[in-house]
Amino acid sequence: MPELPEVEALAAFLRDRAVGKAVARVDVAGIQSLKTYDPPVTSLAGLAVTDARRHGKFLDVDCDGLHLVVHLARAGWLQWREQLPPAPPKPGKGPLALRVHLEDGSGFDLTEQGTQKRLAVYVVRDPAEVPGIARLGIDPLDPAFTVEALQALLSGVRGQVKGVLTDQSVLSGVGNAYSDEVLWEVRMSPFKPASSLTPDQVAELHAVIVRTLREAVGRAEGLAAKALKAEKKSGLNVHARAGLPCPRCGDTVREVSFATKSLQYCPTCQTGGKPLADRRLSRLLK
Repeated sequence: MPELPEVEALAAFLRDRAVGKAVARVDVAGIQSLKTYDPPVTSLAGLAVTDARRHGKFLDVDCDGLHLVVHLARAGWLQWREQLPPAPPKPGKGPLALRVHLEDGSGFDLTEQGTQKRLAVYVVRDPAEVPGIARLGIDPLDPAFTVEALQALLSGVRGQVKGVLTDQSVLSGVGNAYSDEVLWEVRMSPFKPASSLTPDQVAELHAVIVRTLREAVGRAEGLAAKALKAEKKSGLNVHARAGLPCPRCGDTVREVSFATKSLQYCPTCQTGGKPLADRRLSRLLK
């Protein structure tokens, strides 16, 4: 799933390529992706793209005050094309969900691989009308995200630290991949109760969250949309690397699987050398 750094990079990419151009038309190929109908998506035609920004994991394309808001979900992506085919796409065929044509013939496709169609598109007058944006917690790149702010968030919730970091109503923009990376960096079990962290652990966790995300944003800066996925993968130490050696200690990176996702961690670095067999059964809270 695209997380804060990738969505931030996509917004920057669109600011560079699309701002100042008018929308010629919008083709809907996957009607299931549209979550709003008033104003209609056709109302974007004729409006100029004035900005592109990020809200958590949501991409917001501002068209003269009307907002095209996109959540890419697990398998969605934005594909920029310098020259789009003029013929409308056939609805329901392939991964294409939505196509935005700009006045000079360029534009972008919103695509989603797989059978679980969760990519979501909203056309709203105010981004806060999108339920997922309305409930977002603090952004970890916001100056207001201080050590004290993180301490208050962790002490005020129940649950394991991995779940708290990925709860968008608590901390916006951090997902499965970067939470795995942060917890590996601070040598902390993903199952550790969030409220049990000491002040020193909170301070270290805060520093690593901010540094990890800023470094990822920096690596993605200036890259074309098509290069962002490969860049993200190349920068990961444990996430999606189950079975490979930990780059820090050499132990085998392990995985805990859930119904629709999984987490990765290093036993030596994070759990005292003991594998986490299952979230429901494990009593490793170190």
